[in-house]
Amino acid sequence: MKKIIKTGLVLTLVALFAVSFASNLKTNSLTIKGRVVDVETGETLTGVKIDIESLGKTVYSDFDGNFEIEDVKPGEYNLVASLISYNKSLVEKIEVDHNQELNIELKSK
Repeated sequence: MKKIIKTGLVLTLVALFAVSFASNLKTNSLTIKGRVVDVETGETLTGVKIDIESLGKTVYSDFDGNFEIEDVKPGEYNLVASLISYNKSLVEKIEVDHNQELNIELKSK
């Protein structure tokens, strides 16, 4: 009986440690949000590919030009936005130390 109680206690402590560790990992993750627009018309752009190549993260802007890159660790990153018939936009040295909001403007070719 004592062995069962000890085993249960150990398993409970391991589970609590795992949950605590996982929640700490999640709290260190940040989000980069933003909107992509046409520089000349101000219209939002749908389907813009947004990459942070150093992290291997790619997202696409939605119908309203909005995008969201989640689970970004604090650091400095370069972001590339591209869409057919538009010039690529490189946003260099984004310092991510809190949740970021960016406005990206693309110019048509």
